[in-house]
Amino acid sequence: MDIKTATALRRLRLVSAPEAVSFLLLLVCSVLKRTTDFDAVPVMGTIHGILFILYVILWADAWNRARWPLGTAALYFLLSVLPTGGFFAERRLRRAAEDSVIAARARKEGIVNA
Repeated sequence: MDIKTATALRRLRLVSAPEAVSFLLLLVCSVLKRTTDFDAVPVMGTIHGILFILYVILWADAWNRARWPLGTAALYFLLSVLPTGGFFAERRLRRAAEDSVIAARARKEGIVNA
């Protein structure tokens, strides 16, 4: 994996969890708006909207650079629209990065997978 691909995947991973947190907070704010006088939906909606747009832009960049199959790209997009999906996306991306580092070290040391 080249450095630009690794960077694109890392950026997507770093925005996944905050996007998921903002989505959950927006849902909580929506419930509070309807049950109390507390109305933070405009603020949380804006924050979540910005993070969601950032996620989609970084997702498109990662898809382009990593050359994911359509199913993988669709999965990462689907995870962005589920309330806790960003946490799963972050975990999958972190594991993929760790596997890539392990594979690169193995190639460097001349270890071949059987």
